[in-house]
Amino acid sequence: MIEERAYWLTWSQIKGVGPMSLHRLQQHFGNLAEAWTAKSTDLQQVNGFGKQTVEAVIAERYRLNPEKFLEEHQQKNPCFWTPADADYPRLLLEIPNPPPVLYYRGKVDLKENQGIKPTVGIVGTRSPSEYGKRWTRKISAALAKRGFTVVSGLAAGIDTEAHAGCLDSGGRTLAIFGTGVDIVYPAANKKLAERVLEQGLAISEYPAGTKPHKNHFPQRNRIIAGLSRAVLVMEAPQKSGALITAYQANDFCRDVYVLTARLDDERSFGCLELLSKGAHPILPSNDRFLSEERLLEMLGAMPQLDSPQLDSPQLDSPQQLSLFPENPPPPALDPELAQVLEAIPFESTAFDLIVERVGLAPGSVSSALLQLELLELVLQLPGMRYQRC
Repeated sequence: MIEERAYWLTWSQIKGVGPMSLHRLQQHFGNLAEAWTAKSTDLQQVNGFGKQTVEAVIAERYRLNPEKFLEEHQQKNPCFWTPADADYPRLLLEIPNPPPVLYYRGKVDLKENQGIKPTVGIVGTRSPSEYGKRWTRKISAALAKRGFTVVSGLAAGIDTEAHAGCLDSGGRTLAIFGTGVDIVYPAANKKLAERVLEQGLAISEYPAGTKPHKNHFPQRNRIIAGLSRAVLVMEAPQKSGALITAYQANDFCRDVYVLTARLDDERSFGCLELLSKGAHPILPSNDRFLSEERLLEMLGAMPQLDSPQLDSPQLDSPQQLSLFPENPPPPALDPELAQVLEAIPFESTAFDLIVERVGLAPGSVSSALLQLELLELVLQLPGMRYQRC
């Protein structure tokens, strides 16, 4: 395992070989140690490895010794995970481009890494309104009190309010850096970062000493989305980086929730765009829509990931236990209804994906879904999406 860890780290240093390329290498060769010694002709069989990339790989193989490089790298970066490590966050392994190296600083909670403790991302504009700030703090505090870990990017604005609201309520938060974990950006959040390290964790795919760069922050957004079981967008204009996180969350099959605001407020235009594409609205003042309490209820219904290390996961408190209520066994169903129900997870799932899983005609699936809704076994969500109750 130590050997494979060294190869993940070393492969990540080669220019032109990104997270997705490493994923393809691992799939093709079975492990990265095998890929490191592969012939150039074998490397060229991997999708994305053209002649120029392979030549760069061969040159780097002569320059780098994986085990020695691991030893030297750990001197400045003692705390990091690779996909070869058992403690690497399981949720990130679900996405197509997990970071090959994930640096961290603070207090590790292995229940988060194993998917036992629920995580929710909160993102938004760097210039929020008082309305956005107020509701971000209120919702992050409510999540913290219900046992959720809040994930955000430590940026100015909504991110700051999300971390602070969670910490003020005694909760745990993950801050995803676009720098090394030893460099706080923006500098104005230095004290907030210190609080994060006391009650949570700073995470980055960049090694110690990495300074802010405009390309790093869009990249880190996929980590926020990947580490979260759901993502809340509090306020976002049309060109906000928060929209990148939301779309990536949707690609990763995470639910997306949006705090709506005034129709003439530019800080909400991006949120309105997300709503038009099927995101769940958070409208605390209107009981017909998703209220704050309903939001907590829906987030609490997210199922735990199966843990390979803990056969019977024990949650921290009765309050946390209530987040995962046991569902009564479903009634006896006709074979076709049972088949459709089996294809629907507890997470929000698109209608087209359900049809693909079941292998029946769309009309038959639609009819079955209606019957399952009437039996209160399935819930229909905006954007032709469904989830099991």
